[in-house]
Amino acid sequence: MVHIRFEGRSYDVEENQLGITAGMSDKAIKERLANHFDVKGSRFESYVLDRRPSGDLIVRPEAVYG
Repeated sequence: MVHIRFEGRSYDVEENQLGITAGMSDKAIKERLANHFDVKGSRFESYVLDRRPSGDLIVRPEAVYG
């Protein structure tokens, strides 16, 4: 499962819906996400991909504190 936080909303999408496979680079995953949401790839440049031990992937904006 891919958990995505994008534009203030949360989405849960199966990897196969996005065309994501094990071992894909962060850049390739971000390109798939941009295609899925029909936005420019640069929209995901600052996003963090957190690969969980469970196999899930969390995609979220980079946290800024202060």
